Amino acid sequence: MLALRLTRGAHPAVHLRRLLVSTAAAGTGFLLLCTLGYAMAHQDDPRGSLLRLAWCLTPLAATVHFALAVARTDPGTRPRPGLAAIGLGPARLMAVSAATTALSCLLGSMVALLFFLHLRGDLTGMPFDGAGASFLAPEEPLPLPAALTLLGLVPVIASVTVAWVMRPRDDRPRGTTRSYGRFGARGTAVAKETFGSYGRFRATPSARAGETPQAATPTTEAQPAALDATTLPPTPREPPKGLPWGIAVLAAGLAVEAYAGRQDTTPLPGGLTGGAPGTLIGWLLTALGLALAGPGLAHLCGRLLQSAHPGALRLLAGRVLMAEATRIGRPLGVVCAVASGTYAMTTLHGTTTSTPDIGPLTTLGLLLVTGCTLATLATAAVEAKHARADTTAALLRLGAPATMLRSAAALRAGAVLALFGPLTLIVAELAALPLTR
Repeated sequence: MLALRLTRGAHPAVHLRRLLVSTAAAGTGFLLLCTLGYAMAHQDDPRGSLLRLAWCLTPLAATVHFALAVARTDPGTRPRPGLAAIGLGPARLMAVSAATTALSCLLGSMVALLFFLHLRGDLTGMPFDGAGASFLAPEEPLPLPAALTLLGLVPVIASVTVAWVMRPRDDRPRGTTRSYGRFGARGTAVAKETFGSYGRFRATPSARAGETPQAATPTTEAQPAALDATTLPPTPREPPKGLPWGIAVLAAGLAVEAYAGRQDTTPLPGGLTGGAPGTLIGWLLTALGLALAGPGLAHLCGRLLQSAHPGALRLLAGRVLMAEATRIGRPLGVVCAVASGTYAMTTLHGTTTSTPDIGPLTTLGLLLVTGCTLATLATAAVEAKHARADTTAALLRLGAPATMLRSAAALRAGAVLALFGPLTLIVAELAALPLTR
């Protein structure tokens, strides 16, 4: 009930993002139902059915990734001071966020089921003169348990992923004991911490441990806001650690694709160019490697912007990009992987004359993956903008012109495009090279 109330009273932009999640879930659910229909219509071809089901994993992963990005930017489930006193602690907010994601995905799954039944002719007459009979199996009765199982994949996986990623974490340093009462585990007195006391009174860790800080005085709170360490973009002490692993997985994926290019080809669903089954594994490894290396590459862009005696503009752009490398780097890597895969498939499809046209299900899958990755990147950019709102406000109070902030944003976008653009082309050419020989 709380999730429904938060959903109803949200901002229109939040409703738009949730509607996009429902649309993506509807498209993925429809692809899964079409896979079930193909399996019913071609019972003598289990390998083709399994290949189509494996092909649906990519839209499923893109939809779950987008649902997670939308859940992270939902202002209704953001922890705020005072919510714990009314029973809305971090665990309850995590449950509300997972329930909201499940509701959005369930709405999309219901739309997918109704549209699938309409195309089969179960609700009305079969439309389009029976053009989808090859993958809808209108003459076979629809197994309802199998259809509901496939439709439940997106809501269940998305809600579990949101609950796991947004679970409450104990960010206290190691060596401290957790206390649930007035005394700690060893009988030492531990001061009772109030939720949100650090953000409201700027108490230091020593003050939360029971010491009396000198800065926590009424005169300190009466002073005007200044540009201190809490308003500047934080510089990461160390770069993201996924860059070496990402490069290794990327190299392994390209090696698997090169080895699989020498094997016999297998026709892919939807009229795509044929390739060995190892080619799909190589593309998945390549995408995973780019996703792992994305934060490290974004951090490298920020460091390069600050090199060679930077001015105020380059220093601001580079520091913000380094601080946001973990948040926007992974969506950038996923977009790079999808763009390289699309470019490689387009190149292969254009160089082969005996390949049939791409079918409607393949077009739907490509649109789903591309749209979800671009929407995830845009959502991550919105989240990063909200995260640095205090820094932007502090800079404006200090007299920084608005044109400087826009120039810094354009400089960050140009630096990211200058690095990820050629990388996408190189990976696409290397991925398509084994299949064009």
